[in-house]
Amino acid sequence: MKHLKLTSVIIVVLMIVSLSLSGCSGTKSGLTKITVMEVTHSVFYAPQYVAITEGFFEEEGLEVELIDGQGADKVMAALLSDQVEIGFMGPEASVYVYSQGKEDYAVNFAQLTQRDGSFIVAREPNPSFTFEDLRGKEILGGRKGGMPNMTLEYVLKNNDLMPGEDLNVRTDVQFGVMAGAFAAGEADYTTLFEPTASMIEKDGVGYVVASVGEESGYIPYTAYSAKESYLEENPEIIQSFTNAIYKGMLWVAENDAETVAKSLQPHFPDADLDILINVVERYRSIDAWTPNPVLTEEGLDRLQDVMTEAGELS
Repeated sequence: MKHLKLTSVIIVVLMIVSLSLSGCSGTKSGLTKITVMEVTHSVFYAPQYVAITEGFFEEEGLEVELIDGQGADKVMAALLSDQVEIGFMGPEASVYVYSQGKEDYAVNFAQLTQRDGSFIVAREPNPSFTFEDLRGKEILGGRKGGMPNMTLEYVLKNNDLMPGEDLNVRTDVQFGVMAGAFAAGEADYTTLFEPTASMIEKDGVGYVVASVGEESGYIPYTAYSAKESYLEENPEIIQSFTNAIYKGMLWVAENDAETVAKSLQPHFPDADLDILINVVERYRSIDAWTPNPVLTEEGLDRLQDVMTEAGELS
């Protein structure tokens, strides 16, 4: 009987320990877990990764799980189907959803970038590149209706180049495989985000010749959005998330490129520190990141002008 009692006690203790460990594995003690899907994984979103590394989300009581969606269309689909709480993508996706009459539509609540983050990559170095060099050529531009392609076409038109007439802008190659397609010989030029563009340069496959963002000027390029119902039901979570992102913005602005790059390293293990430093400096030079998370009415109007110019918004 004593052995039976002892065995029973041991079993109960093991069950309690097992349940305790199970509870701890899901979420850190006292933190609210949220899932965020990003449109792509890029140093362009440095303040977001810094907020994770430097513990700003934890300071705000949040544990963030980050998923790479590889395209705004996929991020929006995940958001609307409640697979994630927050979507991070070009705000054009929210405009599309709203214009379709969706009842529980996506609302942009915080802006992170204010320039296009892509760079034009050529097959050969060209320090004296001008947009006239693109005439008669073919360039991979990203998904039709997405921010990268729309902004590229906006810039091309501003440089007297009409897509489909003066050059071929391809929209048939998925955003996530554009670097691979270019390396395999597709097109004369491509547009790429960082650190992919710098890694392509390091491998001698392509060379950055221009910044689309520098040419396009200010535009609310990437923002965080949540469904209207989620915003109404979870205002504290949304505020805490925005606070953490803002802390990340300030930290990036206040620290030098090497310090920022070291904070980014856990999120980009395949990129050398010198590449990350160069990329941070490159994005900083075009004023890529917003000084605060407020998406203004003026900015939204500018976005819709670009969408209208692209023929994507009536």
